Amino acid sequence: MIRKIKILTPLLFLIATLSLSSQERQDWDKIKSLKIAFITERLNLSPKEAQSFWPIYNEHQSKKEDLFKEERFEIGSEIKNLDALSDAQASALLIRMQKLEEEKHMVEKAYIDKISKTISAKKTILLMRSEEDFKRQLIKQYRQKRGGK
Repeated sequence: MIRKIKILTPLLFLIATLSLSSQERQDWDKIKSLKIAFITERLNLSPKEAQSFWPIYNEHQSKKEDLFKEERFEIGSEIKNLDALSDAQASALLIRMQKLEEEKHMVEKAYIDKISKTISAKKTILLMRSEEDFKRQLIKQYRQKRGGK
C-alpha cells in the first residue's frame, strides 16, 4: 500500500503540473487572441494594411517574448542567487542586463521604423496606445475577478 502511494504521488504531481502548464498556455493563447481582436478593432486596418502589418507585428511579438524569457528566466535565475555571485560575476551580470536593455530598445526602435512604413504615423501611435489600453483593461479585469479594487 505504501509502495503504491510512493509511486502514485509523483505521478499525480506530474499530471497536475502538466495540466496547469496546459491551462497556462491556453490562458496565454486566449489573451493573445483577445489582444489581436482589440488591436484589429482599434486600428481598423484596410486589407492591404493588414496583410503587411500582421507579419511585422507577429515577428516583433516573438522577439519581445524571446527577450522576456532571457530576462525573466536566464538573468532572473542568476539574480535570485545574487548572494552566491562573486563581484566579477555580478559585474558580468550587470553588463548582460545593460546589453539586454539596449537590445530591447533597438528591437523596439526597428519595429516602430518598420511598422510606421506599413501603416500611417497616426495608426502607429494608435497601435502603441491600444497596446497600453489593452494591458490596463486586462489588469482591471484581473483585479475585478480577484475581488480587488
